[in-house]
Amino acid sequence: MPRLTRLVISSIAIGLLWAVSAAAQAFDTKATAAYVLDQTTGTVLMSKNADEPLPPASMSKLMTIYMAFEAVADGRLGITERLPVSEHAATYGGSTMFLDTTDRVSVEDLLRGVIVLSGNDASAVLGEAIGGTEPAFARMMTERAQQMGLTNSTFKNSNGWPAVGHRMSMRDLGVLADRLITDFPTYYPLFNEQTFAFDGRAPANSNNRNPLLGLGIGADGLKTGHTQEAGYGLVGSAKQGDRRVIFVLTGLDSEAERAEEAEKIVNWAFRQFAQKDVVRAGSQIAHADVWMGDAPTVGLTVAEDLSLLLPVINQDAVDAQVVYDGPLQAPISAGERVGDLIISVDGLPDTTVPLVATDDVAEGGFETRLRVAAQVLLEKIGALGAEDNPA
Repeated sequence: MPRLTRLVISSIAIGLLWAVSAAAQAFDTKATAAYVLDQTTGTVLMSKNADEPLPPASMSKLMTIYMAFEAVADGRLGITERLPVSEHAATYGGSTMFLDTTDRVSVEDLLRGVIVLSGNDASAVLGEAIGGTEPAFARMMTERAQQMGLTNSTFKNSNGWPAVGHRMSMRDLGVLADRLITDFPTYYPLFNEQTFAFDGRAPANSNNRNPLLGLGIGADGLKTGHTQEAGYGLVGSAKQGDRRVIFVLTGLDSEAERAEEAEKIVNWAFRQFAQKDVVRAGSQIAHADVWMGDAPTVGLTVAEDLSLLLPVINQDAVDAQVVYDGPLQAPISAGERVGDLIISVDGLPDTTVPLVATDDVAEGGFETRLRVAAQVLLEKIGALGAEDNPA
């Protein structure tokens, strides 16, 4: 009868050549909500109120940018196409490109206007071009967000202007940042531009507000945000070597606090953790019992080389468990998923990796069935004997 089987194995057994700490130095952020993701390994390094829907301010412009990138990619918008500016778009205040209704602005300039200048008017122009009206586009944003798994996001406009019900969670913003980087590598460098002097008409609003760009710490995006309700926030990303970190902060008290907190988080993420090779594909890390097979056991391995993000201090072991419903039922094919490897490090979420069989195991013949039948009979006789002779 299959049963859940857990095998506790050591770090040596899974091929971990570098001992690691059981806990990293925690980062106590001043942000009211935060989310930090090591994009390279998919490891969540910090989650503070990360699933609470909050006013995102201009950080929600990332959804407008994503949908504009999609429209360019599938031909609904041309990157050099010049779009009209409606009276509605031109009336937006706050951070703007200072557009008016006599303008026709290229999609490329509007994208820079949103990304670099945080233009509320530019966001509305793009939204109206895609959705017909800004409210219709906001409904499209919400629907597309749900399709992408951003389940704590609801949009009422294209730019994060304060509105009842306009909400995003920090995790949703982190996932959205990940998608922007992954899905649109051609356009992602726009987020690293530090200035955009559109038409020379707004020299006071020509600089990117991202405080980390140009600091030499690998920061290359993505979007700041601020309203009185939301406080100061930032969706950021930085790459050092082969690792990329995505982070989201909100609810900070000032631009200075946002800049300080963001830089601290980047340094913490890169200095407290390191990526290490843990298991090589094909190397047997355990074996599982097999039922009615021509072999009594089968080896377990990972299908692909496994690298994990691990803390770098305090030399302790990693907790690893092999979990499968056993004994496994023959026949079994090499490469077939038959269980999971669960790796635990204090302070980080558990990592679950599929385990596959190393070899084929065919169904056993007559001798195998006879042996198994005898084994089952002996177990039943033993159980009856125990009932007749209680302790």
